[in-house]
This record gives sequence, structure tokens and C-alpha cells, in this order.
Amino acid sequence: MKFSSLRRLALKGALACAAVTVSPVFAADAVLRVSAIPDEAPTELQRKFAPLGKYLEAQTGMKVLFTPVSDYAAVVESLATRKIDLAWLGGFTYVQAKIRTQEMAIPIVQRAEDAVFTSKFITADPAIKSLADLKGKSFVFGAPSSTSGSLMPRFFLQQAGLTPEKDFKNVAFSGAHDATAAFVAAGRAEAGVLNASVWSKLVEQKKIDPEKVRVFATTPTYFDYNWTVRGDLDPALIKKLTEAFLQLDPAQPAQQEILALQRASKFIPTRKENYDGIEQAAQAAGLLK
Repeated sequence: MKFSSLRRLALKGALACAAVTVSPVFAADAVLRVSAIPDEAPTELQRKFAPLGKYLEAQTGMKVLFTPVSDYAAVVESLATRKIDLAWLGGFTYVQAKIRTQEMAIPIVQRAEDAVFTSKFITADPAIKSLADLKGKSFVFGAPSSTSGSLMPRFFLQQAGLTPEKDFKNVAFSGAHDATAAFVAAGRAEAGVLNASVWSKLVEQKKIDPEKVRVFATTPTYFDYNWTVRGDLDPALIKKLTEAFLQLDPAQPAQQEILALQRASKFIPTRKENYDGIEQAAQAAGLLK
């Protein structure tokens, strides 16, 4: 073989190696930075994410790093400042992220359950049997930026003719859904609201006795949680992440564990238009500038 042919072969080999090493999806030293709104205790969020993180590592070839944050606003800001790549958001937090990032935040998947999500109004007071009975009572929401723990329940309360700050004895914010249930169970508030998924989990885990703390009203359905990526990520990585969620199969035991921890029967594609109703509710409540 002539020397020039050898050079051409060597050059082709070098270019092929370079093409592999620069791929952001499969680079061994690449890190996928993930976070989530703190709608439950930090230890619970870590527990829920651990097997999902390992699954995403296997699917992408990247190291997956989960970083908890102190409040909802921190997740939005971390997406906007490129400190995280992928985030578990509520519907309202997604709307905030979309606005803050000038629509560079892209929702890719949601649980099937998130297309028909609801919030549960709970109480331990036998005198409270309907939303109208909340007048003059103390009430606890979750976090102020929570879709299912504050925004949408407030929207439906207003539709029922109730203005919390005017009609309730006092209004508090617990910061998280499980904390709301604890507030009501301990008598720190006469009633409260949390999302249906966390309520079901607390009952299943026997952390709440439904004979003592009961659901007395449920909201109409709305779109809620999703996994959102930064829109400036490599398109191949966004595609790979989307496929990884959509391919989770409940027939496989390891993947069933992931779905169970996420309170999901399966993941389905989502799109930004699904959250237009939440954005309109937030504007009506004066929560968007």
C-alpha cells in the first residue's frame, strides 16, 4: 500500500474517533444535571429519583446528577441559567420557566395521569362537608407556586365564589403536599388541599388515616406535571431522553419499579399548549407579570 493511501486511512480513522468522542449523548464524561420542584420532602424526592437516574444513565451513556433545590423558583432559575438540563415541573412552574427562558424550556413527556390531574380538599373537621363550609375556617395550601397545591385549587375556589384571603379565617402555605396533609392531621389547619397523587400515596403508606382526615371535595381535571428540558440541549440528547421515558415498560420489573415510584402507569408525549389553561388561570389570579 502506498504511503498516501495509508495517510488517507489514518485520517479517516482519526475523524471517525473524533466524531464519537464529541457526541454529547454518549460522551463518557458528560453529565446530565437533573432537578425537581420540592413538592415533597427532599429525602422522598431522592428516593423516587434514584432508580430513574440509573435508568437514564444506561439509556444516555451519561452520568446523571440529581440536585435538590430549596424552592420552586430555584428550579426555574436553574433552567434559565443553564445550571440544570432536565427538570420535573408542575404545570404552573413550567409556565414560569417558559416565560423566564423566553420559551427555551420544552416539556417533553408527562405521566398519563397528568392529563387528568386533580387536587383533593381534605379536613378532619366533621362540620366541613363542602367548599361552602370553608367560610370562616383556617386553610392551608402547599407552596405558592404549586399548580396542584395552590394555583388550580384557588382557581376552582374562586369559581365556587370563595376568595381565600377574604372568606377564610386565615391562610397558610405548608410548602409541600405531604406537609399539607400533616398540617391538617395535626389540627394546625381546619382544611387544606394537596394533589391527588400524593394523597393516594400517603394513604397507601398509612401515613394518613382516611378515617380521621378525609377528602370532602375534588377539583375538576387539569394538566399538571411534566419533564422539561432546556431547549438549547443537543437535539439528539432531547430525542434520547424523550424515547427513554416513553419506552418505560411496566411489564419489566425494574422499569415497573421506576414507574411505581413516579406514580405513573406510563409516560406519554406532551406539548406546551397543554398548559395554556394553567397560564390563563395564573394570569386571572394575577400571578404572572
